[in-house]
Amino acid sequence: MLVLTFKHIIADFVLQTSWMALGKDQKTGWALPLLAHCLVHLAVGLVLILFLAPRFWFLAFVDFAIHITVDRAKGFCASTFDVNLEHPWFWTLIGVDQALHHLTGFGLSIFIAANGG
Repeated sequence: MLVLTFKHIIADFVLQTSWMALGKDQKTGWALPLLAHCLVHLAVGLVLILFLAPRFWFLAFVDFAIHITVDRAKGFCASTFDVNLEHPWFWTLIGVDQALHHLTGFGLSIFIAANGG
């Protein structure tokens, strides 16, 4: 869980550019920034999993699929309801997004532990 939380912090905050962060929440033109952001998650996750538990390599792709789905849902809500920094839902949307990402890490950690990782 700690490794996946570290991965999330690195990929979601340190390596996410403004182009990714702002672009993935737009009404149009969101696909490329979203894909780039989620590919960063895939790359960082795959490297860490291959180093620590290589037989679970496929979980990096599971994490990628869940991450792109969660972030697209957040972007859809943000663009549909014009959620920006001044909007009352802004922090709620960020909080739900982050909670879902951390629950994903928790679920993947349970899977690894339950399967001898």
